[in-house]
Amino acid sequence: MLQALRTRIRKSEGFTLIELLIVIVILGILAAIVVFAVGTTTSDATKNACKADFKSAETAVEAYKAQHNGTAPASLSTLTGSDSSGGPWLKEVPPTSEVTYASGVVSSTC
Repeated sequence: MLQALRTRIRKSEGFTLIELLIVIVILGILAAIVVFAVGTTTSDATKNACKADFKSAETAVEAYKAQHNGTAPASLSTLTGSDSSGGPWLKEVPPTSEVTYASGVVSSTC
Protein backbone atom coordinates (compact mmCIF):
# COMPACT_ATOMS: atom_id res chain seq x y z
CA MET A 1 0.00 0.00 0.00
CA LEU A 2 2.80 2.39 0.90
CA GLN A 3 4.61 1.49 -2.31
CA ALA A 4 1.50 2.24 -4.40
CA LEU A 5 1.16 5.67 -2.77
CA ARG A 6 4.81 6.53 -3.50
CA THR A 7 4.42 5.50 -7.12
CA ARG A 8 1.32 7.61 -7.48
CA ILE A 9 3.04 10.70 -6.00
CA ARG A 10 6.02 10.33 -8.35
CA LYS A 11 3.78 10.13 -11.39
CA SER A 12 1.80 13.27 -10.46
CA GLU A 13 4.83 15.57 -10.20
CA GLY A 14 5.04 18.50 -12.65
CA PHE A 15 2.50 20.07 -14.98
CA THR A 16 0.90 18.58 -18.04
CA LEU A 17 1.35 20.16 -21.45
CA ILE A 18 -2.28 21.29 -21.51
CA GLU A 19 -1.90 23.10 -18.18
CA LEU A 20 1.20 24.91 -19.42
CA LEU A 21 -0.50 25.92 -22.67
CA ILE A 22 -3.52 27.29 -20.82
CA VAL A 23 -1.27 29.42 -18.58
CA ILE A 24 0.63 30.74 -21.62
CA VAL A 25 -2.62 31.66 -23.41
CA ILE A 26 -3.93 33.48 -20.33
CA LEU A 27 -0.66 35.43 -20.00
CA GLY A 28 -0.84 36.33 -23.69
CA ILE A 29 -4.38 37.66 -23.32
CA LEU A 30 -3.38 39.75 -20.30
CA ALA A 31 -0.36 41.15 -22.16
CA ALA A 32 -2.57 42.12 -25.11
CA ILE A 33 -4.97 43.94 -22.80
CA VAL A 34 -2.12 45.91 -21.20
CA VAL A 35 -0.59 46.88 -24.56
CA PHE A 36 -3.96 48.07 -25.84
CA ALA A 37 -4.62 50.13 -22.68
CA VAL A 38 -1.20 51.82 -22.85
CA GLY A 39 -1.61 52.60 -26.56
CA THR A 40 -4.87 54.50 -26.08
CA THR A 41 -3.46 56.36 -23.08
CA THR A 42 -0.66 57.82 -25.19
CA SER A 43 -3.00 59.08 -27.90
CA ASP A 44 -5.31 60.59 -25.26
CA ALA A 45 -2.36 62.36 -23.64
CA THR A 46 -1.26 63.82 -26.98
CA LYS A 47 -4.77 65.09 -27.69
CA ASN A 48 -5.07 66.63 -24.21
CA ALA A 49 -1.67 68.32 -24.54
CA CYS A 50 -2.80 69.86 -27.83
CA LYS A 51 -5.98 71.17 -26.22
CA ALA A 52 -3.98 72.63 -23.32
CA ASP A 53 -1.60 74.39 -25.76
CA PHE A 54 -4.59 75.85 -27.58
CA LYS A 55 -6.19 77.12 -24.37
CA SER A 56 -2.88 78.64 -23.20
CA ALA A 57 -2.41 80.48 -26.50
CA GLU A 58 -6.01 81.67 -26.46
CA THR A 59 -5.69 82.97 -22.89
CA ALA A 60 -2.37 84.66 -23.71
CA VAL A 61 -3.91 86.49 -26.69
CA GLU A 62 -6.81 87.69 -24.53
CA ALA A 63 -4.41 88.90 -21.81
CA TYR A 64 -2.34 90.73 -24.43
CA LYS A 65 -5.47 92.38 -25.85
CA ALA A 66 -6.56 93.44 -22.36
CA GLN A 67 -3.23 95.15 -21.71
CA HIS A 68 -3.02 96.78 -25.17
CA ASN A 69 -6.51 98.31 -25.44
CA GLY A 70 -7.96 95.53 -27.61
CA THR A 71 -5.08 95.42 -30.10
CA ALA A 72 -4.25 91.87 -31.14
CA PRO A 73 -0.62 90.72 -31.20
CA ALA A 74 1.08 90.46 -34.59
CA SER A 75 1.93 86.80 -34.03
CA LEU A 76 2.14 84.22 -31.27
CA SER A 77 5.89 84.82 -31.01
CA THR A 78 5.08 88.40 -29.90
CA LEU A 79 3.54 86.88 -26.78
CA THR A 80 6.83 85.33 -25.62
CA GLY A 81 8.52 88.72 -25.21
CA SER A 82 7.86 91.50 -22.76
CA ASP A 83 7.19 95.18 -23.24
CA SER A 84 6.27 98.18 -21.11
CA SER A 85 2.75 96.76 -20.58
CA GLY A 86 3.93 93.44 -19.20
CA GLY A 87 4.64 90.01 -20.49
CA PRO A 88 5.71 87.51 -21.40
CA TRP A 89 2.25 86.10 -21.90
CA LEU A 90 3.51 82.73 -23.17
CA LYS A 91 6.59 80.81 -22.07
CA GLU A 92 7.04 79.34 -25.54
CA VAL A 93 5.07 79.25 -28.78
CA PRO A 94 3.02 76.05 -29.22
CA PRO A 95 3.92 73.81 -32.19
CA THR A 96 2.59 75.36 -35.39
CA SER A 97 1.21 72.02 -36.55
CA GLU A 98 -1.28 72.11 -33.64
CA VAL A 99 -2.07 75.76 -32.93
CA THR A 100 -2.29 78.49 -35.56
CA TYR A 101 -2.83 82.22 -35.23
CA ALA A 102 -4.16 84.68 -37.79
CA SER A 103 -5.88 88.07 -37.46
CA GLY A 104 -6.16 87.87 -33.69
CA VAL A 105 -7.83 84.45 -33.72
CA VAL A 106 -6.24 81.31 -32.31
CA SER A 107 -7.31 78.05 -33.93
CA SER A 108 -6.39 74.44 -33.35
CA THR A 109 -6.30 71.15 -35.26
CA CYS A 110 -6.94 69.05 -32.13
